[in-house]
Amino acid sequence: MRPTNDENICKEEVFLKIFEELSSDLYQFLYYKFGSANYPEDLVQEAFVKLWLNCKNVSPEKAKSFLFTIANNQMLNTLDKKKTILNYEKGNRPNNYTVENPEFILEEKEYLDKLQHAIESLPEDQRVTFLLNRVEKKKHKEIAEMLGISRKTVEKRLYSALATIRKKVGELK
Repeated sequence: MRPTNDENICKEEVFLKIFEELSSDLYQFLYYKFGSANYPEDLVQEAFVKLWLNCKNVSPEKAKSFLFTIANNQMLNTLDKKKTILNYEKGNRPNNYTVENPEFILEEKEYLDKLQHAIESLPEDQRVTFLLNRVEKKKHKEIAEMLGISRKTVEKRLYSALATIRKKVGELK
């Protein structure tokens, strides 16, 4: 039972109805889009805390949009912080010496840059499916269950992603 327009989110029973109705969907959204390593359950809690703190400013019919926007923005901020930390750590590492040919090292770096760019340019559905399969080593069936799609759809997304990546990066020599 959804709260009506004249009900106030600041009323505990209205807030609880919204929490019961949306918390699971919000968690799944964050989990599927960003993965479990980014603690989606914490962001769900933080989003609901912000909803409670802004309960007078958010109408019940706008609660879902408010929650998903807040949670998505929090996740993006978290990922930006992690990226900044990683970039800082990369810059402060001592030089690693190698016996590799400098030309090989340069080609490898260029290839990895092309690959990273190709993966980033994939449509979100293909990118998520590709990374779940290739990085997290999930099987097609697991990915289908996680994303709520068929195995054939998973296979098609992977095939399309690989075709796009091959086209942008080129075959290994």
